[in-house]
Amino acid sequence: MTTIGIGVIGMGWMGQTHSRSYTLIKDRFYDAGITPRLVICADSVEARARQAAERFGFERFTTDWRDVVNDPDVQAINVTGPNGMHLEANRAIAAAGKHILCEKPVGRFPEDTLQSYQAAKEAGVMTLVGYNYRWAPLVQYARQLIEAGDLGTITHYHGRFLNGYASNPSGFLSWRFLGEQGLGTLGDLMSHAIDMALMLNGPVRNLVSNRETFIRQRPIPTPGMVSHYEAATGDLEKGAVTNEDYISALVHFANGSHGILESCRVINGARCDMSFEIHGTRGALKWNFETMNQLQFQRRRDDNPAEDGYTTLLTGPAHPYHSRFNPAWGTGLGYDDLKVIEAFKFLESVATGVPAEPGLAAAARVARIQQAIMRSWDSGRWEDVEGIDML
Repeated sequence: MTTIGIGVIGMGWMGQTHSRSYTLIKDRFYDAGITPRLVICADSVEARARQAAERFGFERFTTDWRDVVNDPDVQAINVTGPNGMHLEANRAIAAAGKHILCEKPVGRFPEDTLQSYQAAKEAGVMTLVGYNYRWAPLVQYARQLIEAGDLGTITHYHGRFLNGYASNPSGFLSWRFLGEQGLGTLGDLMSHAIDMALMLNGPVRNLVSNRETFIRQRPIPTPGMVSHYEAATGDLEKGAVTNEDYISALVHFANGSHGILESCRVINGARCDMSFEIHGTRGALKWNFETMNQLQFQRRRDDNPAEDGYTTLLTGPAHPYHSRFNPAWGTGLGYDDLKVIEAFKFLESVATGVPAEPGLAAAARVARIQQAIMRSWDSGRWEDVEGIDML
């Protein structure tokens, strides 16, 4: 049995989700021989740090994230604080020789992500990034179908993340909407869509992109506990939104296929439309996180056109990781289950010394595409993706 000391930096919703995931590993992956030890959690809001320690069973808590890095009982650290502190924390963790699970976006800007990747690479530590949607059993099965050639030659890819968490104009002006704190939708939502596209369809050769900020002012919150999911109820002073609400990009993939990537945080209707459609010469696939336990799969039927259409596959024990949660067909998994798989893959890499995917190298590949998107905003032209094959 391998016991790994865990520290978590940032105890908002995501820090809580990561912590909860560790408490479930001994159950869901009971045969792996890995025991997470929740050592210390950190949050700048003392009450939140204390509550997290009591709630999840951390041995101690702190308001200074550096205490987590310096704790001798900690071997692996989750970085789930605001984007603006990720680079500093990742560098410190890597310098201490400790392993890193960092939420996306890894940095405020692509350059931050590339620097985090370089620091971890030089330190030789294990890393993982919170691109959790890829762990859905039917997404993993879709990857198997593509790699097995069931779709033939890929011709079209459409990936998107449409999530209206900021559609209310009265939603508070949290750090997520401030350009000095980092990118907007390009970092927050599009990073997931890009990672999924790279995993399923391979590298992007070049692209052309545009952006828009639809809600240009938001109420200024009282410092402290307010999140971007909360909305003002009175007439409060407003401040400027200084990063992007919406992005779209036309892309050419290295495999010759064409595609569209799109993300928006202020859209109405879509609640969590993190989805992809992939079309090939022999078939097609469609998946949407809103119905994450279903996969639409079409095999072209030249011999029987009457049955040549999408079939709905329901998640079940024949699909990767499903049986870790239940033995039944059609009995679905949820968001938190994907984070449990993610946490396990991270600790498995720490225990074995074998790098896991998606690590900071995967985040660096996403960053290279983000850089090309930003260049296209300025140039208004197609831009090549640089350096992705060297990562």
